[in-house]
Amino acid sequence: MLMSISLLVIFISAPVVFTLLFFFTAPYGRHFRQGWGPSVTARAGWMLMEAPALLVIGLIVASSGRKASALTLLLLGLWEIHYLYRTCLFPMLMRGSTKRFPLLLVVFAFIFNSLNGYANGMFLAAGPVAAGDFLSGLRVCVGIALFAAGFLTHIWADRDLRRLRAPGEIGYKIPRGGLWEFVSNPNYFGEITQWCGWALATWSLPGLAFAVFTVANLVPRAWANRQWYLKTFDDYPRERKSVIPFVF
Repeated sequence: MLMSISLLVIFISAPVVFTLLFFFTAPYGRHFRQGWGPSVTARAGWMLMEAPALLVIGLIVASSGRKASALTLLLLGLWEIHYLYRTCLFPMLMRGSTKRFPLLLVVFAFIFNSLNGYANGMFLAAGPVAAGDFLSGLRVCVGIALFAAGFLTHIWADRDLRRLRAPGEIGYKIPRGGLWEFVSNPNYFGEITQWCGWALATWSLPGLAFAVFTVANLVPRAWANRQWYLKTFDDYPRERKSVIPFVF
């Protein structure tokens, strides 16, 4: 029952979030503004809201009482590597530690990550099955390859953004080189690629739900970031797309 509710909430909220975020930019990072209630430091906010995604899925698989297959362990390992980065390493590497994050958004993200972690955890606990035929094996391999490529892309983009600032600096600059020459948000492009790869590798409703929500959440954010760059920097390259090279 809870599995169905979790998936229903994610699938229904995706188009709502996608639409709203084109009109109301989420107030964190460069878009932070007052009027959204109490806030916490950005570092604490990231750790708190991402923690359920890191913990819930592993607890569900571990407590299922079933012997995990090699594929289950591989997929779980990929998930946990991503969320160890997002929950622990990424916040600790942040520069500009005085930034704030609305507590309201932390609560919403905490709930989403709990539901998403539960749904994907229940799927993994049941034991993802590769059919054993060539096409099924190819699907899993391509999905894992996309996941890995997307993960490395957004780590690289995060690193580039940090390197734009010298120690103590808090302002923004124009990123250049590599994928930055094609899109304003290669970090989001990487995450979208990553979770589409997850959906392909798992071939599951929870995986699809997460991929759909990732697109719904990050595409409007990428568009808002590009508009911000264009308004802030007169020399910002206008040919750069928001998030999908040559497309959007």
